Amino acid sequence: MERRKYRRVPARIQGLLSGNSHEVEGRTLDLSLGGAKFESELEVFPGKVIVVRLVIPGLEAPLSIQEARVQWVEERTFGVEFQTVEPDEFDELEQLIDEYDDAGRSGHA
Repeated sequence: MERRKYRRVPARIQGLLSGNSHEVEGRTLDLSLGGAKFESELEVFPGKVIVVRLVIPGLEAPLSIQEARVQWVEERTFGVEFQTVEPDEFDELEQLIDEYDDAGRSGHA
């Protein structure tokens, strides 16, 4: 059985993903403090490092994760592990995950 380091919540959040010089839209299917599962047309492969910007309602600017390493790819979905997360972004991410986790427990996702 796989053991995750961070709790993972089902969360559909718009994202802007950069692999090279261009940015492609995508969305999370689930999210944790350590990574996310994305659905996107961005062409990636395991080991590729991308930039992730999550568009979170209520934040003035997208939450930016400068280094996310692709762990696996399956058709139009792929998983990333966050490599570098600044403290402010980590706090915002933690708050967002708490909100989704609380909503999931109360049945109001």
